[in-house]
Amino acid sequence: NPSTTLDYALNNAGVVEFKVYDVTGAEVAVLAQGYQPAGEYSVTFNGSNLASGVYIAQLNVNGVVLTKSMMLIK
Repeated sequence: NPSTTLDYALNNAGVVEFKVYDVTGAEVAVLAQGYQPAGEYSVTFNGSNLASGVYIAQLNVNGVVLTKSMMLIK
């Protein structure tokens, strides 16, 4: 199953960019973008059209960046 659900929570409202990149730095998916009020959120990443490998999920909220790596295995 090449899809997964990614959960995140915002303590304060803000401008959100949640993107996925491949190891070369190319953007492969935009999971969330725009203003969001404080609260809990879930987004689905579907990698069915991508090759197996390592991908980087990056959440940017008001300039604060959280980065995590993910392994896609088909």
